[in-house]
Amino acid sequence: MNQSSNLSEILSRHSHAFVPVLDADLNTENACALDFTAANTLLQHTDLQDTVAFNAAVQQMLQAKGATVGLGGYLEDRFIYQRSQHFDVASQSRNLHLGVDVWIEAGTAVFTPLDAVVHSFADNNNFGDYGPTIILQHELEGLTFYTLYGHLTRSSLEGLQVGKHFVKGDKTAEVGPFPENGHWPPHLHFQVMASMEGKAGDFPGVATTAEKEKYQLLCPNPNLILQSRHLA
Repeated sequence: MNQSSNLSEILSRHSHAFVPVLDADLNTENACALDFTAANTLLQHTDLQDTVAFNAAVQQMLQAKGATVGLGGYLEDRFIYQRSQHFDVASQSRNLHLGVDVWIEAGTAVFTPLDAVVHSFADNNNFGDYGPTIILQHELEGLTFYTLYGHLTRSSLEGLQVGKHFVKGDKTAEVGPFPENGHWPPHLHFQVMASMEGKAGDFPGVATTAEKEKYQLLCPNPNLILQSRHLA
């Protein structure tokens, strides 16, 4: 069995062990799934390069469902990355989302779901990029894996050091506002990786369709940790 498949099974077995990643209940009626595919006509008619307009559209999507928290994205085929050249790879565009986004108010506290050490961090300060990013390293049943937290506040990186220890449930960061969060409507990008593949402070959060099989194995479903019924 490869490491990635084994990680999904381990995360499933330890579902009782995780604490919430955000200071919000992702299972209430105030949370809902949001659609960022090409089928979303509201976004099709929004200037996504205008972050203020993009944010207004996200708020409209939430209001239409009577919610304050939006979720979604794992392996979702999205068109929204056309807003930034950062997602272009040769003749292909990256459009397949590898994490889960939680669209939520800036300033919301972010916690580590398990004991962790800081693997790496960076301010990926490009339009449409992660902005401030923290990657934590965890271990379960002797297997090392990683969680990524993107679109944070810049202050979340202050005082961090590689190797810093966090205990399960410790506050590690806050959801950032735009433009410091990579010029996105406020949300947390949460992703799980079986391997960092030699990278530090950054990891692909979006892949081309041709890369789906590789990244589906490398990046298990983050809802194994988040456990939101809206993503089931």
